[in-house]
Amino acid sequence: MLRRQSLAVALLLVVVTVPPSGLQAQGRARARELGVAPGVFAPGPLNGITDVAGVRVGQVTIIEGDDVRTGVTAILPHEGNPYLERVPAALHVGNGYGKLLGVTQLRELGELETPILLTCTLCVWKAADAMTEWMLERDVMAAVGSINPVVGETNDGGLNAIRRRPIGADHVRRALDGATSGPVAEGSVGAGTGTVAFGWKGGIGTSSRVLPVALGGWTVGVLVQSNFGGVLQVLGAPVGKALGQYAFRDVADQERGDGSIMIVVATDAPLSDRNLERLAARGIMGLARTGSSASNGSGDYVLAFSTAREVRRRPLAQGTAGRDTRQRTVEDLANEPMSGLFQAVVEATEEAIYNSMFAATTVTGNGRTVEALPLDKVRAVLSQYGIAVP
Repeated sequence: MLRRQSLAVALLLVVVTVPPSGLQAQGRARARELGVAPGVFAPGPLNGITDVAGVRVGQVTIIEGDDVRTGVTAILPHEGNPYLERVPAALHVGNGYGKLLGVTQLRELGELETPILLTCTLCVWKAADAMTEWMLERDVMAAVGSINPVVGETNDGGLNAIRRRPIGADHVRRALDGATSGPVAEGSVGAGTGTVAFGWKGGIGTSSRVLPVALGGWTVGVLVQSNFGGVLQVLGAPVGKALGQYAFRDVADQERGDGSIMIVVATDAPLSDRNLERLAARGIMGLARTGSSASNGSGDYVLAFSTAREVRRRPLAQGTAGRDTRQRTVEDLANEPMSGLFQAVVEATEEAIYNSMFAATTVTGNGRTVEALPLDKVRAVLSQYGIAVP
């Protein structure tokens, strides 16, 4: 009898390691397929964060019964061990209503020593513990006595039975081990499985920009976990208002604007943590373009890092033999060339958010259904406001 019950429970559990596919669900599309192409710079070949050489993304989607809709998304900064080859990193906080682990050390030292994990609010500590174990098992880590795991979150409690804290160590390991440098699946996958944006289904979205050679030729990639509110705008057109779904439509509903977003920015430009913080701050500008007002209950975080070898940092004991590792010679980008990178991150953040919604599918869970953004109606609103779409 117990064996039959166990089998029945197992049949209700679906854990999907999201394949590195650019294909979207039927009827869904990326923003550019609808003619929505923010800004002036061109995207990279994949139009995703993995256009930044070495960056890898792994995702696991967890669907259990009729009430668990969540997952894990892992972003690895390069193909080596991030603890032994640390990348400069910085954080900008738009509104700090969230649980972002590891940020005090990241800000103090200006560097990232683990991958970045995204998951659901009450699962951040379980995810951090699992990633710590995973890191300690890497090569040449036997003497390591401190790890600073960086884990971000948004609250998917509307569609997900969040109090069950369904993330397990195996999910985290699968996301980390399965990370690839190819196309990134978007929408209702990974850490975006149960998220909601502007009242419609949110999720994972990504985009990139490549600067012209005259501006350095650098690549900027962005990945978002969208789960926030406001009044949706697409290329300036008031889509949310036109479709009758937006924050404060009912002024008695004070929480419609609440939610959160995690924005991860990667670049191959050789930046110091100081200039990475400046770059991260511009991610909020891209967020604002989509209609967010960063409400009281919103956690709006931007984490930025550079993958450039010129600025990587190694622990004191891991320096080149015969070299005094107490001093470093670093060649990083000056302040003046930052303007192109600022523009690139604004554009890529805006488009990544659109992709997170355009690719998302309708999801039912935890007694609630959240509809996907109706793309045909979006197209009609854009046409109404003179924005040409195919």
